[in-house]
Amino acid sequence: MNWTLDELNAFVNSVKLGSFSAAGRRMGKAQSRVSTAVSNLEADLGFELFDRSAKLPILTPLGEEMFIEAQSVLAQCQRLHARAMTATLGEEVALTVAIDEAVPVNAFETFFLRVSTQFPLLKLTIINGSQEDIALWVDQGRADIGIMFHTVSLPDALEFMSIGQFKHSLVVSAQHPLAQVPVPTLEQLMQYRQLAICDRTGQSQSQPLSANHWYIDSYYYMVALALQGVGWALVPEHVAKTEWYSNELLELSTEYIPDPLLVEIGVVNRRDKEIGPVMRWFFAELDSVLDDD
Repeated sequence: MNWTLDELNAFVNSVKLGSFSAAGRRMGKAQSRVSTAVSNLEADLGFELFDRSAKLPILTPLGEEMFIEAQSVLAQCQRLHARAMTATLGEEVALTVAIDEAVPVNAFETFFLRVSTQFPLLKLTIINGSQEDIALWVDQGRADIGIMFHTVSLPDALEFMSIGQFKHSLVVSAQHPLAQVPVPTLEQLMQYRQLAICDRTGQSQSQPLSANHWYIDSYYYMVALALQGVGWALVPEHVAKTEWYSNELLELSTEYIPDPLLVEIGVVNRRDKEIGPVMRWFFAELDSVLDDD
């Protein structure tokens, strides 16, 4: 068998994006070149990967099996490339960290203090975002690593390492009508405005519970508006307990909320990005950064 990585890449992109033309746009190639690459892969393997009798190609049973294997091979090649780049370049001189604005402040202040001591010559850039911003910036290469809440599926090129979990709290102001309902039902919540999180562009992959909702790109600003009685909000527990306004918020029961209320926090990086000594140290330290928080 003489299949190539280019053929595997054309095959995987065609499956993920739903057509040869879409795969071509992603890869910067003509549709004919993608189609030819997939045909060559089929010839090398000795069986068809797609059923082409329909308007759009559909995976055959063997194609479905090969799709899983092809993704694994490409992922391993990305890791091999990253290791080779690390061996060539050595220790990093600069890093950019993208961090969700709602992560526990105290824990990461302490972490970055240790970074400054451990790597006094490192040129570090820290950029703040919310929700999908972090994964997008790492995927696009704007950041080397990201620290984020894992609430939606990640781009295929990213790897995620969990470092902890937080519970969502349901909060309102003391003046809000729901303040008189310690254990609100879903129907009661839907009668009032929900303040829901989104990214910097106003987009969100999670659906608010209430049809009447506002999107806001900061958990802290959500709490500030909740304090004014604008609506109710689901925010990470440590945000709700922030000393600035914890005494002014009321936390209600989440017994009747159907969605999972535990949110995972972790670190993301590109699988094909070289990981040098500094980033390895980052990962080792971040693995326990929340243990004492």
